[in-house]
Amino acid sequence: MKILFAGPSLSGTEFVPLRSGEDRILPDHGLTCRGPAKCGDITHAVDQGFRVIGLVDGRFEDVAAVWHKEILHALSVGAIVYGAASMGALRAAECHPFGMIGIGHVFERYAFGGLEDDAAVAQVHAPAEFGYLAFSEAMVTVDATLDAALAARSITDAEHALIRAKADGVFFKERTWRRIFDVVSADIDRAGERLEPHIRNIKREDAEALLEVLLERKATTEPKAAREFAGWRFNETSQWRKLRV
Repeated sequence: MKILFAGPSLSGTEFVPLRSGEDRILPDHGLTCRGPAKCGDITHAVDQGFRVIGLVDGRFEDVAAVWHKEILHALSVGAIVYGAASMGALRAAECHPFGMIGIGHVFERYAFGGLEDDAAVAQVHAPAEFGYLAFSEAMVTVDATLDAALAARSITDAEHALIRAKADGVFFKERTWRRIFDVVSADIDRAGERLEPHIRNIKREDAEALLEVLLERKATTEPKAAREFAGWRFNETSQWRKLRV
């Protein structure tokens, strides 16, 4: 049985629930879709019998985020756990040595590219009833866009650095392209006109890449560092056992 935890990264698609707290079942894909995962949701899914798990989006502000421990538990009982795009990329970067499979650009940046800020994937979004519509832009999207604009020579190296610094200085709940264009307008001429053709929703791209693997349309490879921790054993700590109550 397969399950996907996703929200804003796949907003407007058939792969997110239509109502908060309810599953969306896709029989043609053999897939159960749930909203962004919170602490305990991975463990609950394993207890329900799911053995292929895709983690894309997660909750983190109003509730505790997904624990690494519950991912390790899932792996220890033989589940395949994929992560990409947002919370999934974060957890995959942290748990890939133990067998979690990370997919996509954001995962690669966290795992091997020096990105350390958890908030770089954070977004404000609507609930399921409004399609998990995103109200803000994640810094990883800003970075991907600036890199694309630089590669196309629409901006200079200096402009890239200045725009990134100013965008990163905007509180994540208020970070929109309009706000970014406003804060750089005094320093960058025609910022919006020059950047808009290069806007790249990297979280959506990575989430779609995870779907390709989850639905067996595309193969993936073993985590790069998994062999370093071969033979590890899951330790049932008292804190983790509380998730089972």
